Amino acid sequence: MADGSSSNTKSNSLILHHPTNLKGGWNAAIFIIFVEFAERFAYQGLASNLIQYLTNVLNEPITQAAKDVNTWVGASSLFPLLGGFIADSYLGRFNTILLSSVIYFVGMVFLTLSVSALKHKFLFFLALYVLAIGDGGHKPCVQTFAADQFDEDTPEEKDAKSSFFNWWYLGIVAGSTASVFVVIYLQDNVGWGVGLGVLAGVLALALALFLLGIKRYRKEGPAGSPFTRLAQVFVAASRKWRVQATHGHHNYCYDEDEEHHEPHNHLHVQPKIHTLLHTHQYRFLDKAAIIDEIDAKTKTRDPWRLCSVTQVEEVKLVLRLIPIWLSCLMFTVVQAQVHTFFIKQGATMVRTIGPHFQVPPASLQGLVGVTILFAVPFYDRVFVPLARKITGKPTGITVLQRIGVGLFLSILNMVVSALVEAKRVGVAKESGLIDDPKAVLPISIWWLLPQYMITGISDAFTIVGLQELFYDQMPEALRSLGAAAYISIVGVGSFVGNIVIVVVEGVTSRAGEKWLGNNLNRAHLDYFYWVLAGLSAVNLCVYVWLAIVYVYKKVDEGHQTSDQQGSSHKKYKPGV
Repeated sequence: MADGSSSNTKSNSLILHHPTNLKGGWNAAIFIIFVEFAERFAYQGLASNLIQYLTNVLNEPITQAAKDVNTWVGASSLFPLLGGFIADSYLGRFNTILLSSVIYFVGMVFLTLSVSALKHKFLFFLALYVLAIGDGGHKPCVQTFAADQFDEDTPEEKDAKSSFFNWWYLGIVAGSTASVFVVIYLQDNVGWGVGLGVLAGVLALALALFLLGIKRYRKEGPAGSPFTRLAQVFVAASRKWRVQATHGHHNYCYDEDEEHHEPHNHLHVQPKIHTLLHTHQYRFLDKAAIIDEIDAKTKTRDPWRLCSVTQVEEVKLVLRLIPIWLSCLMFTVVQAQVHTFFIKQGATMVRTIGPHFQVPPASLQGLVGVTILFAVPFYDRVFVPLARKITGKPTGITVLQRIGVGLFLSILNMVVSALVEAKRVGVAKESGLIDDPKAVLPISIWWLLPQYMITGISDAFTIVGLQELFYDQMPEALRSLGAAAYISIVGVGSFVGNIVIVVVEGVTSRAGEKWLGNNLNRAHLDYFYWVLAGLSAVNLCVYVWLAIVYVYKKVDEGHQTSDQQGSSHKKYKPGV
């Protein structure tokens, strides 16, 4: 895969430095990590067991419930695109987080009322999508806002930011895992009203914690619509489509005035725009930065006709990430099985521990979090040192290689899941329970342990890698949207999962026996898992090729072009 050891501007290794002194960026980021912990606690406490409420309380068919869950998860993961745009363009990240947290809390209160006092299906779904709107402003901004607390111009702060991404993900996992073990038990054994009421209380506490650290935060104001800056490059390139590009860079616009240095130790800062080096991909865009005869004669630069090399390279950064984004969709289709069909499998298996305790089927999702809590330190302390000896890279492997390992593990996950499901159906046949969908089969739920653990390990590779890639490789003015873009992979992947279900149901209905019916013992779920494994294998091949040709961001730290080391950048001078 692509070698980013020389061009990747930020280490992608997992360095778990403990933020004990809480200096610099950690002084503020620690509050925001607790806020994200609480939000993940609330989200996972609802999403992990939602299919059980839809099938057992609202009496929806299994496939319809799975599609409803996927649709809601998808919407929750797509609204961040809007939230990220609003934050970057108008409100700023702090204000967006504050507003969305209030919306999220209100949605959870209405959801609690809908399952306890009012018991109204329409209000239940309405509250679900109010939560999705609140999540849309929260998800893209919180991580980016926390990362903004670290000053990249200070070496110590830059190193601390690399460590931050790992602690951040561990905070997310810890919140999700605690919720799966605690809230799901309350929902299944005490009542849904109590379980959701606990989530509402946690969200209120999260909002209070966020406000408690308000004087510590470094806040960036909105920079205006970042899409205008991107659109200018396409318009300028199209207006100069007949202009011939030259091999040298003497006639390119290097507008150094674009670089805004962030003042140190200040709570209100302006977004930075670092100077980027020229790269050779998407050369048709380079024409936007060429100073032709018309540009040379004008006294003021027309931004819709002449753009800087940095501005052009920002567009290239976005274009490079789009194929990576598309090639990770199948990964999220596989991960979506954890909160849909994996749970329904577990509901048909023996779940007792001792004489009186029965494991809720959705609680096994907590094993994903537990696995991640062990996998992340293992990656840092064992995997990276071993990989470093083989590759010679300080980070062991590049961020794209890390994502690729997770994609491979998702294929393995579906293979293992298919084999376990075949075993479960075999037990149903041997026991004469094949036509009794509500029967508890004489097979332990712990047969599902391997597929949950592989899910956790693949998450530790791919999800953390995507978080870092979409933060580091996006233009600074688009980092909230970068976070939203990585989150939206989950959303679009959920919709793709729905499409796969519909296609499989349609094809198998015409072929004879319909897959994925209400009787899980005759649903051929193992065949469905094999289909996902095959699609994921094809997807991995595409991803590997994309990773090989990927070019990492190159920041100009010495004011030199990539092709002419030693020559200074040419600043655009009107009328020259």
